[in-house]
Amino acid sequence: MYDLKKFQKEIIENKKKHGFNTTNIEMEFCLAYGELGEAYIAYLKKQEDVGEELADAAIYILGISELLGIDLGEEIEKKIEKNKQRVYKKNNKGVLVKEDELNGKK
Repeated sequence: MYDLKKFQKEIIENKKKHGFNTTNIEMEFCLAYGELGEAYIAYLKKQEDVGEELADAAIYILGISELLGIDLGEEIEKKIEKNKQRVYKKNNKGVLVKEDELNGKK
């Protein structure tokens, strides 16, 4: 598995090296959102650069994680394990939701 913490540090060092933002977290979230939008448009248009656009979005997310002091790899591992334990059922509209949300819990 790739060392996401290493990538996080490399991404921030590259941003600093090139003079990109490393302080305005709100802007970084907006830019990440924009990159995900670009990936979606590339997908809709059946363009070949969908993977590159997804990589751009992931790079922003990894950078944000580093700026916030979050080990994203660790968080992903914990979330995967949490999701494995969840039970999903269809609601009255046929959409899968967490079982506890059907019972009014969150």
